[in-house]
Amino acid sequence: MVKPASKKIKIEKIDNLPARQVTYSKRRRGLLKKARELSVLCDCEFSVIIFSATGKLCESSSSSTKDVITRYESQTGDEGNLDQSSLDLQHDCIKLSNEIADKSRVLRSNIWTVCLLHRHNRQMNGEDLEGLNIDELQRLETKIDGSLNRVLQTKEENIIGEILALEAKGAELELANNQLRQEIRMLSNGNGVAFKSDISPAEEGLVSECDTYPSSCFSSGSSLDHVSGGDTLFLKLGLP
Repeated sequence: MVKPASKKIKIEKIDNLPARQVTYSKRRRGLLKKARELSVLCDCEFSVIIFSATGKLCESSSSSTKDVITRYESQTGDEGNLDQSSLDLQHDCIKLSNEIADKSRVLRSNIWTVCLLHRHNRQMNGEDLEGLNIDELQRLETKIDGSLNRVLQTKEENIIGEILALEAKGAELELANNQLRQEIRMLSNGNGVAFKSDISPAEEGLVSECDTYPSSCFSSGSSLDHVSGGDTLFLKLGLP
């Protein structure tokens, strides 16, 4: 005789209160029995806490329920901290990777700019012209002509500035020389001494004679007294 298949019970809330209580009692005992068997077979700790619909507590544990709960809280707390640490580390890694990528892009851009500048400088010096077409060569020629004109203009301005500075310096020296001549004339007039620049050509000849023969210029009745008409002493300044 074939045994009829057991009817599968639908898992849902039992509306009949007495039937619900009977089912609770049976399944509770079966759950606690399975938990104890699992603990014995696998040498593990368990703790089962059940509150009935009426609020009645039912608990079973392989050891102290409080110890099991404390152990559970410590494990879940460490896992929570570990998960948060992992998330923070992952966030920092992503942020660092983005920063490295940004800096790499900036560095590549700077390197490319430097290479372009070096190539432009070589082309301005007439080098590395093989890859240029006619239009690029013409633009390069225009740039070189403009640069040459600016260089020549700057050079001309500097030369003109130096010339003007030298002219101003010469004018200052000429003014200072004139002032010195005025001071020398004033001193010569105050002391009764005449310099070579203030005497006539005839007197200059006598001064030259005095340079050659000093004794004749200071003897009594000399021609110097005759020319000057007095006792004025003539001195000659400057190199012989």
